Amino acid sequence: MSAKLAVDIGGTFTDLAVETEDGRWTAKVLTTPAAPERGVLEGVRVVLERAGLAAADIALVIHGTTLATNAVIERKGARTALLTTEGFRDVLALGNESRYDQYDLNIELPQPLVPRRWRLPVTERLDNTGKVLLPLDTAAVERHVAFMQAEGIESVAIGFLHGFVNPLHEQQAAEIVRRLWPEVRVSLSSEVSPEMREWERFSTTVANAYVQPLMASYLKRLEVGLREAGLACPLFMMLSGGGLTSLETAARFPIRLVESGPAGGAIFSAHVAKQRGLTEVLSFDMGGTTAKVCLIDAYQPQASRTFEVARVGRFKKGSGLPLRIPVIEMVEIGAGGGSIAAVDSMGRITVGPESAGADPGPACYGRGGSKPAVTDANLTLGRYDPLLFAGGNLRLHPEPARDALAAAVGGRLGLSAEMAALGVIEMVDENMSNAARVHAIESGKGFGGRTIIAFGGGGPVHGYRVAEKIGVKRLLVPSGAGVGSAIGFLRAPVAYEVVKSLYQRFASFDVAAVNGLLAGMSAEAARVVAEGSFGAPTTEGRIAYMRYVGQGHEIAVTLPARDLTPADVPAIRALYDAEYSRFYDRPVPGSDVEIMSFAVTVATLADPVEPAAEVEDSPAPSPIRHQAVRDTATGEVEDWAVYDREAMAPGATVRGPCIVAEAETSTLVGRGWTCRMDGLGYLDLVQEA
Repeated sequence: MSAKLAVDIGGTFTDLAVETEDGRWTAKVLTTPAAPERGVLEGVRVVLERAGLAAADIALVIHGTTLATNAVIERKGARTALLTTEGFRDVLALGNESRYDQYDLNIELPQPLVPRRWRLPVTERLDNTGKVLLPLDTAAVERHVAFMQAEGIESVAIGFLHGFVNPLHEQQAAEIVRRLWPEVRVSLSSEVSPEMREWERFSTTVANAYVQPLMASYLKRLEVGLREAGLACPLFMMLSGGGLTSLETAARFPIRLVESGPAGGAIFSAHVAKQRGLTEVLSFDMGGTTAKVCLIDAYQPQASRTFEVARVGRFKKGSGLPLRIPVIEMVEIGAGGGSIAAVDSMGRITVGPESAGADPGPACYGRGGSKPAVTDANLTLGRYDPLLFAGGNLRLHPEPARDALAAAVGGRLGLSAEMAALGVIEMVDENMSNAARVHAIESGKGFGGRTIIAFGGGGPVHGYRVAEKIGVKRLLVPSGAGVGSAIGFLRAPVAYEVVKSLYQRFASFDVAAVNGLLAGMSAEAARVVAEGSFGAPTTEGRIAYMRYVGQGHEIAVTLPARDLTPADVPAIRALYDAEYSRFYDRPVPGSDVEIMSFAVTVATLADPVEPAAEVEDSPAPSPIRHQAVRDTATGEVEDWAVYDREAMAPGATVRGPCIVAEAETSTLVGRGWTCRMDGLGYLDLVQEA
C-alpha cells in the first residue's frame, strides 16, 4: 500500500493528513516553535498510528510552513548583507517614497532587513538594455567579502541596477564571493526576482537571503528526521503560488514559501468548489493565529505576483516589505483562536494581531498563558466542550479563561466575563467580515450568489456569523475541515512559475523577441517541474502584465501558450481593454499599451473531479448532548443541541441553533439556518428566507 502525507505548520497547530485509496486520516498537534520539526515528527507518529500505516507505506510527503514568514515578521533571520550598484545602497530605505497613511505625522515605515552598514556599494553600471557602461569593480567585491567576514555576515544578497536585463555583473560578483567564501549563502536578484522596479526586486532578494540559512537548516533537519523515522520517500514543498516543488528548489528560493500554508487552503477550497459545481465561492480559513479570505471563481483562486510581509500598519496596504513572488491573492489578518483580546485607550475591545501562539497559548490551555484569546471567549460562551477540543488531544480549562477575560476586558468595561467574551467574538467576527468586504472591493467583485467554504479549526465555528455579516446565504463545511490546508496540499499540482521583464509597446511589438523570451521561460519552468512530476503530463499558462502608457499599475492578461504571430497582437490588445473596463468601467481610447513583464507557469494536470451525487433525505440523528451557549446575535443563553458529525447520514438535516461536533473543529449552526449532510459528507448550511 502507498499513501501520501501532508504536513502544514501553523503558528499554533501543526496539521497532518494522510490519504490512501481506502480513506483519509487526520491529526492536529501543537506546533513546537523552538524546533518545528519536533512537532512534525510527533504529528507523523500520531497520524500513522490512526491510519494503521507504517512509515514505509508513505510514497510522498508534501509540506508547507509559516517558518519563513515568521522569521521576517519577528526579525529572526540571518545576518544579511547587500552588494548593490554604487549610488543605490539606500533604495531599500527610500522605497518608492509613498506613504500608506497620508495624514499620520508620526508615520512608522517598515525598516529594511539589511542595516545601512551592511548595504555595500560596488562600482558597475548597465543601461536599460543591458549594455555594459562601467565594468564590475572586482577588487571592491573582494574588499567587501573581507568586511562581511569580519562582520559575521551569514548570507549575501546581490542586486545591481538593470540586473534583470543582463545578469552578467551579478553572476561575476557571485563567483568572487563563492570563490573567497564557499560556505556563505548567496542570492541573486536576477534569479530570485528578475523584474524591473529596484525596490521590490532588491527587497525580495534580501528577504530570500535573510531566510535562506534558517530554511535550509530546518529543511535539512526535517529531511533527516523523516528518514530516521523510516520515511524514505520524496519530500515536496508547497509554494505560495499554489504549486509543489522539490526540496532543492525550495531551499534555493525559500521566499516562495512565505504563503505556502494559506495557499494550500485556497487549493482545498477550489477542489471542494469543483466537486460541488460552485463557480463562485469565498474561501474562509481561520486557524489558531490568522484568518485568510480568498475569492475563487471558475474553480481557480485569484493569483498575484506581489505580496507584503511584516506590515507595521495593521491592514494597511503599503506598510510592509514588498515581495515580488507568485502568490495566491488573499487577505490575511491576525484573527485566529490565539489572537489576544484587550481594551485600548478609548475603551474599545481589540482583537489581535498579537497571538498567544502554541506556547504558552490562550489562558484556557493551562500552559501558563494569562492573556485572554478568542479560544477563551468561545469556551466561555459555551461553544466548545473542554474535554474534546482538538480531538481530545488538548484539554481546555474554563476557569483560567473566565479569569483572563474578566481581568483584561470585563474589568476595564464593567462587564461580566461572559459579556466580555461576547464582545470579543463579535469584534473578531466583524474584523474578518470587514477583511472580506475590502478584498471583494479591491478585486472588483461582490458576494451575490457566492457560497462560503469554511475550514481551519475556527472557520466552521465563526463561519455562519461571518456569512450573516457580509450577506452570504450559504456555507459549506467539507469533511476534514479542521486540517483543510493540509488536505489542500494533497490536491496541489507540481508547478513552477517564472516571471521576467521585457519592455514592449503594442505600437512597436517585437514578436520574435517576445517568443524567444517566453520559450526560455517555458523551458526553465519545465525543468523545475520535471524534478518532481515523475513524467506526468503537464499544462502551460502564459500571462503578460500590461498598462496604458504612463500608468503605475499593471493588469494581467492571458496569452496563448504557443508562439505568437503578428495577428495575435490586436487580439491581445482587445483582451487588455476588456479587462481594464472590468476594473475601471471603460477603456482609454487612443492610448498605447505597454507590457512590463511576462509570466509562464508549467504544472502537472489536475486529477479529474467527479461531481457530487444528489442524495435523498434521511432522518436526523439524535443529539449526543445539550450545552448552554450564549448566542452572539442576541446575547441570550439557550440550550443548543450537539450532534456528532460521524453519526449524520447523507441527506440528514438538523436545524439551528445547534452544534455539529467532530474531531478537529465544530460547526455552529445559528438560529434561522439549516444544516444538511450531502453525498460527499460535507455540511451544507443554508440561511432560511
